[in-house]
Amino acid sequence: MATEDFLRAETGDDGDGPRLAADEPHPDVQSVLHSRRWLRSVGMSTIGARGVRLLAKLGLWLQDADPPAVGDATDLTIPGPDGEVPARRYRPIGAGPYPTVVFYHGGGFVLGNLDSHDLLCRHLTAASGCEVVAVDYRLAPEHPFPAAVEDAYAALEWAAADPDVLDPDGGLAVAGDSAGGNLAAVAALMAAERDGPDLDYQSLVYPAVGTREEQDSMQEYTGYVLSEDDIRWFDRCYYGSEIHRRNPYADPSRACDLSGVPPATVVTAGFDPLRDGGIAYARRLVGDGVSVRFRNYPDMVHGFVGMLSEDEDVARAHEAVADIAADLRRALGADG
Repeated sequence: MATEDFLRAETGDDGDGPRLAADEPHPDVQSVLHSRRWLRSVGMSTIGARGVRLLAKLGLWLQDADPPAVGDATDLTIPGPDGEVPARRYRPIGAGPYPTVVFYHGGGFVLGNLDSHDLLCRHLTAASGCEVVAVDYRLAPEHPFPAAVEDAYAALEWAAADPDVLDPDGGLAVAGDSAGGNLAAVAALMAAERDGPDLDYQSLVYPAVGTREEQDSMQEYTGYVLSEDDIRWFDRCYYGSEIHRRNPYADPSRACDLSGVPPATVVTAGFDPLRDGGIAYARRLVGDGVSVRFRNYPDMVHGFVGMLSEDEDVARAHEAVADIAADLRRALGADG
């Protein structure tokens, strides 16, 4: 399928152009954004990484998570290129073996940890029937590119090599949101180029991939969750130098050939500045012969898939997790 036909089919284009954004964000999301207005009033670049992390931790502490039941969740460490990498392993309820999903959290490569995405990982485990291994990779600016990439790929190699994690007959996928979506795509590219682990699937949730300042979504939707200053600050913290931004392991959309990476789900949100970058990457994948399931949520914002707590309960977030989980089940054989 040609890339333009692919986009029309996936977005329900009726001839007037793809319907990528609704008239306004969903009321549930507007309510969440209103409750977070005290967080959004703080300039990240002003208070720095430590200050933003403290605020994020406070926001997480104030939430009533009410997580779904999983078989068990175990903290562990993974051998990394510069020491041990913390991780958390979630198993579904019921007897295994299960397919394995290596998950990378979002946060602009500066924020996030195992706790910030614990609720999402539990939902994904319960909905997919897959074992999920969440990776607490090193963060910028203390550890700029390529530290996170090195940890991400080391975790994938570990999961693929450890028979206690990956059953010989089970499938293997990578997944992540935002910056974690970038790392999932990069890990898939590295595995293809280095004759590494045999991946069956990748789930990229509003990935920080292929974004350009001139894109419509970057021009129109900064401010809903991510401001223009926020995006530039994250970039400075992680990339440090413009030369790093051109590295395919920093932005896999710059790779010459993507034909060796596994099939993908690419999720975007209508009111997300990163939306058009995700679309551009989905087009690149299709153009290089990779099968893609593109899922756009026109009335959602960046980060909406994590709005799962009782205090920030967005129905579309639960729908998206169910959609992502269904794609993983089909790809990895978790449907039985």
